[in-house]
Amino acid sequence: MRVIGTAGHVDHGKSALIAALTGVHPDRLKEEQEREMTIDLGFGWMKLTSGEEIGIVDVPGHRDFIENMLAGVGGIDAVLLVIAADEGVMPQTREHLAILDLLHIPAGLIALNKIDLITEPEWLDLVEEEIRDQVRGTVLEAAPILRVSARSGAGLDALRRALTETLASQPQRPDLGRPRLSVDRVFSLPGFGTIVTGTLLDGRLRLGDEVHILPAEKQGRIRGLQTHKKQVTEALPGSRTAINLSGLSVDQIRRGDVVALPGQYHPTGRCDARLRLLPDAPAPLEHNTFVKLFIGASERLARVRVLGAERIHPGESGWVQLECQQPVVAVRNDRFIIRRPSPPATLGGGIVIDPHPGRRHRRFRPAIIQRLETLAQGSPADLLLQTAQIKGPSRYADLLAAAHLDAQQGEVALRALLADGQIIHLGKGWPPRSKDVLVANSQWQRLRQDLLHLVHTYHEEKPLSRGISREELKSKSGLLPAVLNALLAELVAEGRLHDGQSWIAASNHRVTFTPEQQAQIDALLEAFAASPASPPSVKTCRQQIGADLYQAMVENGLLLQVAPDVAFRPKDYAAMREAVRAYLEEHGQATVAELRDLLGTSRKYVLALLEHLDADGLTYRDGDYRRLRSH
Repeated sequence: MRVIGTAGHVDHGKSALIAALTGVHPDRLKEEQEREMTIDLGFGWMKLTSGEEIGIVDVPGHRDFIENMLAGVGGIDAVLLVIAADEGVMPQTREHLAILDLLHIPAGLIALNKIDLITEPEWLDLVEEEIRDQVRGTVLEAAPILRVSARSGAGLDALRRALTETLASQPQRPDLGRPRLSVDRVFSLPGFGTIVTGTLLDGRLRLGDEVHILPAEKQGRIRGLQTHKKQVTEALPGSRTAINLSGLSVDQIRRGDVVALPGQYHPTGRCDARLRLLPDAPAPLEHNTFVKLFIGASERLARVRVLGAERIHPGESGWVQLECQQPVVAVRNDRFIIRRPSPPATLGGGIVIDPHPGRRHRRFRPAIIQRLETLAQGSPADLLLQTAQIKGPSRYADLLAAAHLDAQQGEVALRALLADGQIIHLGKGWPPRSKDVLVANSQWQRLRQDLLHLVHTYHEEKPLSRGISREELKSKSGLLPAVLNALLAELVAEGRLHDGQSWIAASNHRVTFTPEQQAQIDALLEAFAASPASPPSVKTCRQQIGADLYQAMVENGLLLQVAPDVAFRPKDYAAMREAVRAYLEEHGQATVAELRDLLGTSRKYVLALLEHLDADGLTYRDGDYRRLRSH
């Protein structure tokens, strides 16, 4: 699931362009529609020419609302920078572009909008030259420029194709097994209660999940999930997601709070970071400057402590420690923006290196700077863990290759990660073998929940079945055999699942029959009792009571199926087995016809019985005869 965001100067037609592409106008507030200007975040969705459905975040362009814009661009996969052909590059165009560059938005397109207002093609060429000059050296330097008109529809098909190509070149958001959603909207609806929206990152959320709202650690449960106004039971990484929360009121949540699974994230009041000041920043950044810090959808007042230097000059980068007045949820490698509170201006941005440094650093200690340099490059353990989180359960040799680590580095890194409980090693002994499977612990916890959810869903869909077959579980889970077997062993040992060898069930699952079903079962068993050696065929049974109820009778031991179309009551089968054994003990051998007459049945039933006895090891075929197998 992908999300794109708009950017650009006020009144350059961002919202109109989104409405033309999607059929959904993103301006949802009455004031926005009256003023024809986006104040808060707007949302839409569309299908690409590839058939993929993507979300769209429409952000405000007016300088007064730039901080609302920052809440929307943190979780996007690509940006659509909209520039009006009649005005060209404007102040908010430059500021939005600077923010996109600081956030390292991975891909983007530039829409030269309102071409219907231009009658001279040479003018469009001049505007394109200006745009190319402006984006040189930024993340949008190589972005295609497409001439479009939201009003007339000109160029929209080409824009859709370009969006498809741009997003196809970008990897899907990784599932790291530790979901987090930074709330960019919170509201309530009659009959539903509290609803929050945001872009889901780093993992999946499911209906019924218990969640915490951070940093306040408030608890709630997911009672509903939507993606693009469609009800879903599971929200995927990278998707625009609306969560209906039970146990929480609207006034307990605010923009910038994070929805996460319990225990996976810990708020922080201090972060170590690498900061880049914009070249056109109004002045050098001095030590202990107060700024507005934007990370995810959150906004915090923070003090910037400059490390290893007196100050950071415009256009330069440096090490800083950010001290927030209120806790924030931050993760290593998260991007952030800082702005001057008054008069408001974007100063710069950077990347979180250590979200939990623990203590305030002394400013000019070389050891501190060296540590930050090392953390920025990533230790072998960091590289191995990050690779494992991105690739999912993988063989050790594959992870080493992907992380560009040699065997010695890999062993040192793995030993440290195992000691910290951050990696699960599905192998025996030490050193690890190349084929041993490794799983990040955060993903392991999610895989446990995935497997339990899969089994419980199977019970809901097929309540008459004793459990899901191992083969079906393997197919639906898509897990490597080593991972599936280890997960099952752990969950069975904990008493969460029951292992029936060929099938798996929830430990609390019991097959129960309704009175109507029990009446059908009793009637069928009466027919079996009336003709024990020549009972109704399997086909007849299924027609009479239904395939699911018939299978439930077999799985619960009420019937024993010995051939594709032959089943007996277990006690009738046991009696016929004993009769065959006694006859062969006395006579040494018997033909099919002799045993047919002995049992008072037909050739169809006696053949099915004898082949089952052969497979069971009681008898064997010797030409036209059956004999007892010696033991």
